Amino acid sequence: MKVLQILDSLGRGGAERQVLEICNNAENFGIDVFFVTFGRKSDALEKDFVSSGVPFIKLKRRMPFDPILALSLRKIIKQNRIKIVHSYQPVEALHAYAACFGLNVKKVLSFQGFIQDEKNWKTAQFLAPRMDANIVVSDGLKKWLSRRIDFGGSFVQIIHNGVDKKRLKSAGKKLRDELSLSENDLLFGMIANFYRDPRKDQMTVCRSLPKIFAEVPNSRCIFVGGVEKGAEAKFQACVDFCKENKVADKVYFLGERNDIAEILASLDVFVFSSLHEGLPLAVCEAMLAGVPAVLSDIEPLLEVSQNGQYAEIFQTQDEQHLAEKLIKLLKDESHRKELAQKAQKFAEENFSIEAHLKKLKALYSSLIGETHAQD
Repeated sequence: MKVLQILDSLGRGGAERQVLEICNNAENFGIDVFFVTFGRKSDALEKDFVSSGVPFIKLKRRMPFDPILALSLRKIIKQNRIKIVHSYQPVEALHAYAACFGLNVKKVLSFQGFIQDEKNWKTAQFLAPRMDANIVVSDGLKKWLSRRIDFGGSFVQIIHNGVDKKRLKSAGKKLRDELSLSENDLLFGMIANFYRDPRKDQMTVCRSLPKIFAEVPNSRCIFVGGVEKGAEAKFQACVDFCKENKVADKVYFLGERNDIAEILASLDVFVFSSLHEGLPLAVCEAMLAGVPAVLSDIEPLLEVSQNGQYAEIFQTQDEQHLAEKLIKLLKDESHRKELAQKAQKFAEENFSIEAHLKKLKALYSSLIGETHAQD
């Protein structure tokens, strides 16, 4: 089963990390993956994709829609006898659609989350009903997308994102040493990029901090994630708030990191404050790593936590409610351990890369008419 996976760029976003997980594990499920990117030289994950072992092909996109690139894609598809082309963002899906025109090749488009601008919305609206299958990563995202996209007769399936638990094995709590924390210090934090659009909500976490530090003086907070171009003001607003409220000495803005396993191993509590999501890999990683979580009450995060069975839930953008939930967990070690254990088991069954690839293989098989044995 030969499948071409395509990404426009290779930053550290959720779609890119999900495709990397697929490339690293697809062979174990009988999926023969080829990978194409239109990325730039500075793309953060390029070395990781190259080292995954799948055939790696880099093309250059010269304009929003590049006919020459589409022809190059078509040549790759024909030469390698590709059966399925799988895209994750409207820009690469449009090129894939053009490249596959007239070929007996199935087209799949995954919707990972928030669509940023009107141009991408219009492209998605055009493409979705013309795909052989659309994948949506959560029921909440499907409902949100369906308000603006008519999928027509195209097949739509929910397949949750999946994480390779082996990648989360840590050599130790190195971050605590890096921050010079004592054994008695409690560390909580959020792992998410600062985006220019209304997506992640680090500011609500910042606003909760004065109350948390007053109640739990031995606690500390970290923010891990890059700053997207255009989001500099959002990032600076968080930094300034911490300074103005005299909590900056207990808050660490660590920027973009690639040692996520070590960061999760150092956390006592994971927090994820968000306005729009698909099914965030960061939350799945925290659950699989056995870190208790506090999540916004938006629909996809209620879905990943089974309406609060496997995480504490706070009212979105309510810093007082968030503070109460974090204080509750930080003060109760037994509750933290119980919640983490329950969440880890649930995540292994639903958000592992094995669970993801089983469902993906079944979908691919149905598209090309192959029988697929179910476990």
